[in-house]
Amino acid sequence: MIALEGSDGAGKTTQAHLLGEYLSAKGIACVSVREPGGTDLGEAIRNLVLDPAHPEIDPVAELFLFAAARAQLVREVIRPALASGQVVLVERYAHSTVAYQGYGAGIDLGVVDLVNRWATGGIVPDLTIVLDADPATLKSRRGHLVDDRIEQRGLAFQRRVREGYWACAAGDPDRVSLIDATRDEFAVHRDIVARVDTTLADPSATRARS
Repeated sequence: MIALEGSDGAGKTTQAHLLGEYLSAKGIACVSVREPGGTDLGEAIRNLVLDPAHPEIDPVAELFLFAAARAQLVREVIRPALASGQVVLVERYAHSTVAYQGYGAGIDLGVVDLVNRWATGGIVPDLTIVLDADPATLKSRRGHLVDDRIEQRGLAFQRRVREGYWACAAGDPDRVSLIDATRDEFAVHRDIVARVDTTLADPSATRARS
């Protein structure tokens, strides 16, 4: 299982598409999903939590909404795909909750960890790629696109999120890799592929781990 993480605008969707094509070209069966989303429940939660019309959502409520979407995704999609021997490629996973709700919103990291464990059922990625860039750079890259509810929290919040991702990488360097996302998308893709190939060469990779 491979997760793509990073702040808003870092290029996760682009890189997920490129990586999915790369894996398919190698004859590797791959399931691509996004968080929140990937199930009917997850997509409904996505529409709710990202809608700027709901600024009143409390950070703790937000934590549980993301966890609910993740739990459903694990049950409906991720666990069956892993059991059938497929590689799961997911845009955002548990590290997003650590970075956004933990470091960004200030929820106790112990609480975040406990909620993540319940939501994932102990399934963690073999590799997490964090697309790293300064939030101000990412903001300028987005241009005049309308910000969703979380993006509207501003640069100070996004900088705390980035620090959260740094902490995740420092705490688990064997499975969490930071990649400079400010470069050309194909240069970023090459770095991702190098890390993915190393992970896939490990005979224990792509299986559920706890």
